[in-house]
Parts: sequence; structure tokens; C-alpha cells
Amino acid sequence: MTLFNWVIPIRVVDLIEIGLVAYVLYKLYQLMRGTIAVQIFGGIIALYIVQLLVTAADMTILKALFGSISEVFALAVIILFQPEIRRLLLLLGLNPLVRRFMRSSAQQERIEEIVLAVNDLSTRKIGALIAFERSTGLRSYIETGASLQAQITRDLLITIFYSQNPLHDGAVIIRDARIEAARCILPVSTNMKLSTKLGLRHRAAVGLTELTDAFVIVVSEETGKVSIASNGELKTDVSLSLLDEYILEALAPSLATDASPVPPAGV
Repeated sequence: MTLFNWVIPIRVVDLIEIGLVAYVLYKLYQLMRGTIAVQIFGGIIALYIVQLLVTAADMTILKALFGSISEVFALAVIILFQPEIRRLLLLLGLNPLVRRFMRSSAQQERIEEIVLAVNDLSTRKIGALIAFERSTGLRSYIETGASLQAQITRDLLITIFYSQNPLHDGAVIIRDARIEAARCILPVSTNMKLSTKLGLRHRAAVGLTELTDAFVIVVSEETGKVSIASNGELKTDVSLSLLDEYILEALAPSLATDASPVPPAGV
């Protein structure tokens, strides 16, 4: 029998499986690095080695003890590593490929309505300021405006920011997949590094994201160009073809919420 006969055939699916296992293990390592989970994992490995030694030595009592432990081992691992498992699942859920497959029809519809509205506002050079609440509550800013509690629709967003509408001056705030309020007052950034060419809308967008984790879309009244603000930074001249990806990346959890139906508010 030659050495060639001992070679294990490798299929394409095997390579894919190895790659997936390596990716998951790498992500687990990244999540556990620098946390107490590393010590817990080391303890589990030590117990497993002891179990192998006990089994090899045929120690009856200890074998029975480890046998009892192994019955609840999987549940114990899930409980001990619950935060890391949740973070891993969250990272997988936020992966662009996974989001593309898991995107709900309701979520997709809301994003399309926002993008279509921004496209129309940009084309007509109608200034707009749309803020999205994330984990930090925006109640104090919502209360400065007019409550709407309306579904997200293209027509409503365009109507709000139409120059003859009394609600156009200020920001629209979106919370939990619905338009919460319009004509809201946002804090203006005093960052000296911002371009002097930026108007109050852009500075208000940056100002809100300096104090909260909100995501803000700005449409310039002068140029019609679209900008986005997040984490105190402003990205200008954003392509409308990529706007839906920016929105999804920033707001996947909130826009995925199936809010109870609310009839569009008249303006």
C-alpha cells in the first residue's frame, strides 16, 4: 500500500466547512479576547483534559461524576458565554450579506420610501433634515417639535419639507420605524473644524450626533447634495445609490421593528 492510498480526498464542501469553522472561531476569539470568558474557556479545556485522563485511567467514580457533568455541559456553556454568543449573533446579523437575505419586506419598504423622498428633495433642491433615533433617546428634541406619529412615506416627507409648509423649518425625527415629530430643534455644533461653507442644517446634524448616537440625513437647499452625519462626523456628497446601505447599516435594528399601523398624518 503506497502513501498515496492514505491521502484523504478533499471536496469543495470540506474547504467551505473549514473556512466557516475558522471564521466562527476567529470571531469568538475576537469577542472573548480581554474578557473573563478567556479564563472560563481555559477552565473548560482543563476539565476536558482531566476527563480524558480519568477515562484513560478507568477511574469509576470520577468517570461517573464527569458523565453527569457532560449531560448539562452544553447548557452550561450557553449560560456562561451568553454575552459573547449574543454579540457574535449580532455581528453575523449585521453582516451585509446576511442583511441582504434577511431584510424584511416592511423594512425594505420603509428604506425605499426614505430614499425616494431624499432623491426627490435633492432633485428639487429642497432643504431637509431627517434624524433617526438609535439607542440614545431623542425625546427632549422630539418635544421641541410638532408630534406626528405617522408612517414613513415618501409623500409625507416631501410635504413636510416643502418651503410653504409651516413644518419645514426644523428636523424630522424618526423613531421605531415611524415619523415621530417634525419642526424639531436640534443643537448646533460649534466644532471649528467644520467647513465655514456649511449651513445650519449641516451643523445641527453634526451637533445632534456629537451629543447622541443618532444618524442624520441632510439635503442641501443650495446644491441639492446629500450628506449624512454620525458619531460627530459629516460625510458630504453621498451617492443616492448607496444611501439605502448607509441607512440599513446604521438603523437595521430600529427599522426592522414592525410598528403598529398608523395612518399617515396630514400636514
